[in-house]
Amino acid sequence: YQPPPLSEKTLPDTFVVQISVLYKVPVIYSIVSGDGNGYFIIDSSTGIVRTRKNLKLEDFPVIFSVRATDSSDASIANEVSVNVEVIDENDFPPVFPSSLLEERLEENLPATQIVQLRAQDNDTGRNGFLTYGILSGDGLKFRIDEATGILYSTVSFDYEEEPTEYTLVIYAEDDGIPEKKRGYCTVVIKIID
Repeated sequence: YQPPPLSEKTLPDTFVVQISVLYKVPVIYSIVSGDGNGYFIIDSSTGIVRTRKNLKLEDFPVIFSVRATDSSDASIANEVSVNVEVIDENDFPPVFPSSLLEERLEENLPATQIVQLRAQDNDTGRNGFLTYGILSGDGLKFRIDEATGILYSTVSFDYEEEPTEYTLVIYAEDDGIPEKKRGYCTVVIKIID
């Protein structure tokens, strides 16, 4: 049996799977091995497996054996294995070390790298895989590498002509399941004479 994966947030007493046999007399179901942490309980007459307690992601997958025993003759029995997997939920949003950065940029430079932004996400796998983007600000004069978080200017600035300060809101977004989460950082870029 390979029931659908459970969320790591599955509550105790949640239905997992129903084991059934083709047999002409009633059988008694029992978990006989493989569930050393006691995560599961089986109804001896219906074969319904439920969770017994909260699940710890690091203990899974769990493969346990269920035995069906003839209710009138204990020497007649059969076993099947049940493979239960648990999905890591997207618990944490990305977090930037600082929510506000000030960067200085000299005037008259060609397009150049300004700063590399790095966020942290305490999830693993795709839940912790980050991409970067510019949420608001002058997206025509700046760009961010979505993989590395490096912020670039795309034009040359003139201290005498233009605004001398730009505010960008940068986001880091994870690739989480079931929903993606974002963290934000404001970058103030000051053009230097």
